[in-house]
Amino acid sequence: MQYSIGVEYALHCLVYLIDTPEESPIGIKDLSHFQGVSETYLSKIFSKLSKVGIVSSVPGVKGGYKLAKSPEDITFWDVIEAVEGSKPIFQCKNIKDNGYLFREKICSPSASCTINIVMLAAEEKMRDYLQTKTLSWLQEELNHVLSNEVKENTRSYFVKSKQ
Repeated sequence: MQYSIGVEYALHCLVYLIDTPEESPIGIKDLSHFQGVSETYLSKIFSKLSKVGIVSSVPGVKGGYKLAKSPEDITFWDVIEAVEGSKPIFQCKNIKDNGYLFREKICSPSASCTINIVMLAAEEKMRDYLQTKTLSWLQEELNHVLSNEVKENTRSYFVKSKQ
């Protein structure tokens, strides 16, 4: 299983929006330049985040994006689901129904596929865990591992880009 890099870009960009003052949203151009990714690609990601209410856009020359709700209320799973969609990771195709024993009417299909049950249960555990990790939690973790210089340089980058 692999999530697209869009999830990683989304989470990184959302962290930058946490401390953004209400009157100073961050533009896609600045976010994309800071991350080293195309504006078009990041715009697509932010369109998905906006659609589900994680971010909101502010129109105008000094417009951009800001968080649409509190960082405590935005989970990793919310971001993953916004970027990747809500389809289950494992897509059961009921291939058991094409097996020899079923084709020859020796066996009758069971009510549900055991493999599918296990895979969906595993996905549920992962989803439950990712729902406990919020942007606030991420910010706290980053505060422990990032130097004050890195944090200040990041803040300065986005403040300078607004001037």
